[in-house]
Amino acid sequence: MTTGKITRRGLMAATAALPLAAATAARATAPMMGTGTTRFNRVTLGGFEVTTLLAATAPRPDPHSIFGLNVSAEEFNAVSEAANLPTDAAQFFFTPTVVNTGAALILFDTGLDAPGITGALAAAGYSPDQVDHVVITHMHGDHIGGLMNGDAPTFPNAEYTTSATEFDHWAAAGNARFDSNMRPLAERTRMIGDGDSVASGITAMAAHGHTPGHTGFMLESEGKQLLLAADFANHPVWSLAHPDWEVKFDMDKAQAAATRKRLLAMMAADRIPFVGYHMPWPGIGYVEDTGAGYRYQPMSYQLLL
Repeated sequence: MTTGKITRRGLMAATAALPLAAATAARATAPMMGTGTTRFNRVTLGGFEVTTLLAATAPRPDPHSIFGLNVSAEEFNAVSEAANLPTDAAQFFFTPTVVNTGAALILFDTGLDAPGITGALAAAGYSPDQVDHVVITHMHGDHIGGLMNGDAPTFPNAEYTTSATEFDHWAAAGNARFDSNMRPLAERTRMIGDGDSVASGITAMAAHGHTPGHTGFMLESEGKQLLLAADFANHPVWSLAHPDWEVKFDMDKAQAAATRKRLLAMMAADRIPFVGYHMPWPGIGYVEDTGAGYRYQPMSYQLLL
């Protein structure tokens, strides 16, 4: 009489005898998902919460047509290859920042369009109607694109703040994006200059050159500082390591280079972190003076403690 007892040796032998195709068929193949990342990154600065928002990211071809306009292709390629960077394309990031001071929710810049900024805000747990203030660092389209949602303001309860110099320049420029997105908000906009306060602990800092009134904002809370630096430098190597390299989108290239060197020297000396609007996501880092230029140090956990 044969018993129904199953031994471990017998089970292993039976499993080994199964055809490979049958074993494979029992396991579904995971689909390819493509690249991906988070939409928000939140840190603390004293009593503030600072959240960078990935409103958009996209590749751009031929980065030498944007960065290093005053250097040869050979030099650009050598610097890029030494930093393990491709020379045929670069990844661009568009990173507004929202600061919760405890008294107000303040958004700095608005990305390319309303869906991009509202989607990133939602991922971070905010809704457009919660935004108390919108601060515009400068008026290139990728910073004011999300101000309007169709014919209505994207942030219905917000007041607005920007540089008077910046506003006046674009108001006279005949720029379609300014006319459709910023001009309708003029009566709700406060005009400021270098050294003016946006709110307690948030101070405007002139960073002209990229545009005539381009402005950064220093955050200070409980003895800690962070600079919202916008577009003073747009790449960790092609701008920081080589601050004299000309950038296509800098309207006054000499002034922009002088601004880069001034702000980089300050941040390196005082060890102040910064948010760069186009820096690699999540856009927060430190600056090290190398003597010949500056080295970008992405934030690790410093602002999580």
